[in-house]
Amino acid sequence: MRHPQGGNSTRRRRLSPSLVVALIAAVVGTASVVAVASATTEKQSAKVKVGLITKDVTNPFFVKMKAGATAEAKKRGAQLIYAAGKSSSDNASQIAAIENMTTAGVKGILITVADAKAENAAIRKARRASILVIALDSPTNPTTAVDALFATNNFNAGVLIGKYARAATRGRTVTIGMLDEHAGSSVGKLRHDGFLKGFGIKNNNPQIACVGNGQGQTAPSQTAMENCLQKNPKINVVYTINEPSAKGAWNALKNAGKTKAATTIVSVDGGCAGVRNVRAGIIDATSQQYPLRMASRGVQAVVNYAKTGTKVSGYTDTGVNLIALRRRTGVPSKGVAYGLKNCWG
Repeated sequence: MRHPQGGNSTRRRRLSPSLVVALIAAVVGTASVVAVASATTEKQSAKVKVGLITKDVTNPFFVKMKAGATAEAKKRGAQLIYAAGKSSSDNASQIAAIENMTTAGVKGILITVADAKAENAAIRKARRASILVIALDSPTNPTTAVDALFATNNFNAGVLIGKYARAATRGRTVTIGMLDEHAGSSVGKLRHDGFLKGFGIKNNNPQIACVGNGQGQTAPSQTAMENCLQKNPKINVVYTINEPSAKGAWNALKNAGKTKAATTIVSVDGGCAGVRNVRAGIIDATSQQYPLRMASRGVQAVVNYAKTGTKVSGYTDTGVNLIALRRRTGVPSKGVAYGLKNCWG
């Protein structure tokens, strides 16, 4: 008799998964089958979860940080859970992310805090839940609010560009404009103070004509620089919190008729766009840091904690180098070729 669909009645048929389990159980015993299924489920649930929280999703620094964490998590068989604020000052989103990750069962959280203190209460709750919390790039206040800090020495990064600006303008009359980040930014304060130390002045020095908030972004920094130039059009040295801010400052200076030769701009980051601006003479020198290294080491530390119970502690310096087109006596620096080889973004 022919099969209604034209096939042969002896055609091989597929067995349903439930029938397969039943047949295996008949041969080796139901308990063994259950044990196999349980072991598989346990192996899947045992995957270490690592949380990463950055200030925002657009800054190339944080994009590279996420890439480093993602690659390291994949390499070590861990699962990365990522979240970010809407801006560099969005504390609320970061606090919510910490709480969500704690509920999700992460073993560790890596975070670039938007504010040195605002996230501390949420971090404290996470640590009470036996979650390892590591600050990346931006220290908390106090630093003991987290288990460890993996970061550039931001004060030293500021010192390097301050020394460079001083050496580049030696013998000239100097008028300084400073473009910071928002109040409460620990990174912003460290870089600002480091620049002053390197330049050899204090906050109340009359050479400082203006201090503005460029938000670490190009457009707001251009506006902030325009405001500074209205206060004092003689500004010829500009410190900027990062390279997007430096680009905004240069746009304002260029629109005001300033030439590259007439102005010294220094910054911090070492992203590829920033290093290219060093090569173009827009930025005179920048302190290069290494976000991928921060994130990958952070993932390593969390996975190690999950496996051994050992927590990292204290500060780990992830390195900084001054990148400059022109060397200055007494200021150690590396050239643009090195900067481009090691840049990010």
